[in-house]
Amino acid sequence: MSVAAVSLLALLAVIVISCFSPINLGFLSIALAFLIGRFLAGLPVSAIVSGFPGSLFLTLAGITLLFAQARVNGTLDKVAARSIRLARGNRGMIPIVFFFLGLGLATIGAGNIAATALLAPVAMSVAGRAGISGFLMALMLANGANAGGLSPLAPTGIIANELMRRIGLEGVAWRNYVNTLAAQSIVAFGGYFLLGGSKLFRADPEHDPRPGNEGIVSQHVEPFTRYQWLTLAVIATLVCCAVLFRIDVGMGAFVGAAILSLARAADEEAAVKCMPWGVILMVCGVTILVEVLGKTGGMDLFTRLLARLSEPSTITGVVALVTGVISVYSSSSGVVLPTFLPTIPGLIANLGGGNPLMIAYSINVGSHLVDVSPLSTLGALCLAAAPPEEDRALLYRKLMAWGWSMALVGGVVCQLLFGYR
Repeated sequence: MSVAAVSLLALLAVIVISCFSPINLGFLSIALAFLIGRFLAGLPVSAIVSGFPGSLFLTLAGITLLFAQARVNGTLDKVAARSIRLARGNRGMIPIVFFFLGLGLATIGAGNIAATALLAPVAMSVAGRAGISGFLMALMLANGANAGGLSPLAPTGIIANELMRRIGLEGVAWRNYVNTLAAQSIVAFGGYFLLGGSKLFRADPEHDPRPGNEGIVSQHVEPFTRYQWLTLAVIATLVCCAVLFRIDVGMGAFVGAAILSLARAADEEAAVKCMPWGVILMVCGVTILVEVLGKTGGMDLFTRLLARLSEPSTITGVVALVTGVISVYSSSSGVVLPTFLPTIPGLIANLGGGNPLMIAYSINVGSHLVDVSPLSTLGALCLAAAPPEEDRALLYRKLMAWGWSMALVGGVVCQLLFGYR
């Protein structure tokens, strides 16, 4: 068996393992990259290590550190609690508020996973106390967080944009964000109103939180402390500088984190522990393995395999469907994006045509539409936070059915919106 075939099998093994095992694929990918690159391909260690995405690592570390500080010092909790009041006791508006809250937090840099992890316990508890379906709340919260997940300031957006930059797709970060925002918003609100959300706007004395079930919806929130105001100011400054002056988001985040540390505005040790090191390692590890594939010919083999599944006129729909199916069971940002985005140039060469930007959009949209699946991080966070009165087995089945259906919806939507032109 050729080295190219072995390296491709290693990547496929990583994808399969990601679907059924909780093992961190970063460790596994680095180990496989070393064994295959050094002992089968004869590559020097320096050539293998050169695949480590240093710039991406620093950007992810900086932005996640800053928002970990904002989380441990209570800033994000108070922002969430104050925002819930926007529902004004209307049950139908509560999930919508959480959609926009997840969207906002993810967009400004917290990212989809952090935003969902922060809001899911509150959102699912509010749903239980207000008589709102846990499925509808999970649907709105997870899709809202995902709608902002491809922001150029958020970890997933940073990953996608860096991988796209490596294949020559630059200057499209905000368009990438808008595409995902539109797709997630359409499916979220469409699903919400079609599956029972419209009924929540009708008066229901038994479940309406206004007569006496206000609970978390109207609980008293302590005012921001001076350290929390400083945290908000640092985050706002970073967002403005990144948008208006195009400063490097990662380096700017490190500056902001340093300011908060020097001011003793957050417990630095606790913040470092809160950082998603597992996700960061996963992305970097899979990227190294993909780089080894490129040097051994495995990537060419992979793109030829993908090219057999479609033609230039249908590749956007097919690739969205394939990445969606894989993402139902595995990490979109940690596995799917680092695996599929680098294949685009070779895929077009093997197909004999295609628009690389449209294919990239399809991968990004298709892989994220399914993330309400209980086997994906966002769906799992919502399921774990479900209150005792919620039937978790039923909620699991509903979330799984939604995730699978979105793989097909993603394929159709991407074919219609991004089809070959």
